[in-house]
Amino acid sequence: MTRPIITLTTDFGLKDPYVAEMKAVILHICPEAAIVDVSHQIEKFNIRMGAYILATASPYFPKGTIHIVIVDPAVGTKRRALCIETKNGFFVAPDNGVLILAAKAQGISHVYEITNRKFMLPIISSTFQGRDVFSPAAANLANGVCPSDLGPEVRNLVIPKFARIVKAQYRIVGEVVHIDDFGNVMTNISGSELESVNREKPLKLRVGKTGLMVDFCKTYAEVEPKKPVVLIGSHGFFEISVNQGNAGRMLKVKIGDKVTVYLS
Repeated sequence: MTRPIITLTTDFGLKDPYVAEMKAVILHICPEAAIVDVSHQIEKFNIRMGAYILATASPYFPKGTIHIVIVDPAVGTKRRALCIETKNGFFVAPDNGVLILAAKAQGISHVYEITNRKFMLPIISSTFQGRDVFSPAAANLANGVCPSDLGPEVRNLVIPKFARIVKAQYRIVGEVVHIDDFGNVMTNISGSELESVNREKPLKLRVGKTGLMVDFCKTYAEVEPKKPVVLIGSHGFFEISVNQGNAGRMLKVKIGDKVTVYLS
């Protein structure tokens, strides 16, 4: 029998016992679970970063994987706890937009609000629902509980600004969602949006307050070292890079900056 897989993505870091407590709850309910840490270094309260990291990692997990994401600045408020069922697995997280990029990419089948106290810890903290609500829900799913047993089906999800792009006749407007350790500037614009772009000519774009013309390539090394380049990265998103350099630093870009790609 294949072990159920549960992944964890949080902004908890590793200094404190929070991640271990979530794992302990999962293993108490589902001892067979294989727990995979995606990242616990999401910037504190940065829903955008959590959404991007999850969206890039989740496609590579086997069908049926359960993903828990705890980046929850509104913990303890009336924000909902959700279980999203997709064609490939399940996502369990607060309804703040952190799931939307990953879940939409997998095709959302159903969304349930987690309200059934049977599948939570007996005592629920107002400040640590990752342990008391989301971990038990995921572990029970791993044990075969039907997702509809967790609570009622809902339809209206929080769709954050970073999950939207604006398409006009001659341009696409998105935003910076992540800057990795190499300084590559990742956007929320998918490669499929730019399939018709002529790669034989430099691409005109604006990143934040900076306008530039950049070669649209397949690899970083197609341009000279220290020269900017744009490409579709390994996770399928449009990115701005500098060959053997740091695009984020060179262009003085920050997460949330607007990115405009001119198509003509």
